[in-house]
Amino acid sequence: MIWNKRGSRVGLLMVLLLSLWPLAGCGVYSFTGTSIDYTQIKTFSIAPIQNNASNGPSFLTQRFTEDIKDYFLRNTTLKLVPRDGDLQFDGQIVAYDFAPAAIQSTDGRDQAGINRLTIQVRMKFTNTKDPKQDFEQTFQSNADFGATENVANIVNDPVANRRITDRIITDVFNKSVANW
Repeated sequence: MIWNKRGSRVGLLMVLLLSLWPLAGCGVYSFTGTSIDYTQIKTFSIAPIQNNASNGPSFLTQRFTEDIKDYFLRNTTLKLVPRDGDLQFDGQIVAYDFAPAAIQSTDGRDQAGINRLTIQVRMKFTNTKDPKQDFEQTFQSNADFGATENVANIVNDPVANRRITDRIITDVFNKSVANW
């Protein structure tokens, strides 16, 4: 079989179309791993995250709120609206705790070898188009710091806190729009 240039393009197009055909009826697909039906869901809203923990830094709630908005904007094509989005998020920081994670004995005295900062965020998710997807769940993550590091410096360090909150944001994203 001899093809001219036009025939080879048509043949290549046919092979490409036939290779994509099995995926045609299987659902909603995305390169970011979301399962959002963009024909129905167009917007999302995130209420300002509240701090109900007794000892978190003052910047944490605003930073968390902005970071979760940015994450959804980067990883979906949804439009952020001030309220009443198709997908709605409401949450609060419920725990911000430092505790020894590893005890070591030095000269017969027990002391912390590692300190662990744990942050818990309670999120309520409402999918106005599919209420079966709604949930309310506490997400938690932590990071370990050396015993010689100053706790006050860690608490006031946005980068140290962001390491923890980034994992929480990823978990919220996966639970709400990736159905993981």
